Amino acid sequence: MSKVHIITDSAATIRPDVAEQLGITIIPLTVCIDQVGEAESEEIYLDGTELDHEELLLRMGSERSHPCIIGPTAEQFRLIYSRMTRRTNQIISLHSSSKLSLVCSEAERAAREFLGRCDIVVIDSETLSIGLGILVEEAARLAKESVSLPKIMRRVRGIIPRIYIVLITETMDYLEYSGLISPAQAILGTMLGIRPFLAIEEGALIPMEKVRSPERAIDKLAEFANEFSHIEHVAILQSTSYPTDQTRILRERLEVIAPGHEFPILLYGPLLASHIGPDGMGLVVYEGVDRGTPLW
Repeated sequence: MSKVHIITDSAATIRPDVAEQLGITIIPLTVCIDQVGEAESEEIYLDGTELDHEELLLRMGSERSHPCIIGPTAEQFRLIYSRMTRRTNQIISLHSSSKLSLVCSEAERAAREFLGRCDIVVIDSETLSIGLGILVEEAARLAKESVSLPKIMRRVRGIIPRIYIVLITETMDYLEYSGLISPAQAILGTMLGIRPFLAIEEGALIPMEKVRSPERAIDKLAEFANEFSHIEHVAILQSTSYPTDQTRILRERLEVIAPGHEFPILLYGPLLASHIGPDGMGLVVYEGVDRGTPLW
């Protein structure tokens, strides 16, 4: 029996050297950027190869352009799966939340064509960014140890509810564009200087509360982290690659809450940017699992 091969999409935050070491196949998202106010003006890029996240976020901030995810398509998945079947007959295709993109549904469409030839299991991670990266790395680590496909699935599905993402965004227009708030809510929120506090719950981006100042936004993020009795990993998501004043304050708060941890700053990518815009900041918290827990 061949080893399980792990496939994901570029919404996952994984270091290239780790992906290579663990043999992870990463399919780039196809990102379409429409130009606001310019009829029929679109630009299409492959995430991770033709599209730099920081450049995209800066551009969104200045142009208020709207990226949307239009791939990978089922046909792209078919090509990848077909190539993989030359090396394995077991694949776990682990992707960003189906409630935030169509990637999972496209993977499932392609996987159906391989029934009887290859066991392809498509898993909705219900998350993205470093949350998806944690799941993919764990699955790939187990696959490298020749753990069976059902046991890897069990571990991954056990980790999914232990990954949490909360976010604050400075502007309302992208939430309106994504259908998360109404035009009236966007106008009123902008007038009142409201910053939505959002959470990803069961894969969906949910507005939870409203805050009215940058200081209160930092308070909400820190209060969220403080709810956990155990934290294995925590990371800061933001739209710049360098620490901002808000980042420094948040890090100081986190050092008190979770001493001994590192707090990496990660740029968020096109998928999350398409929903919250270029002015967001958030936390990813992973509670962790007991490595001694049986896989069966």
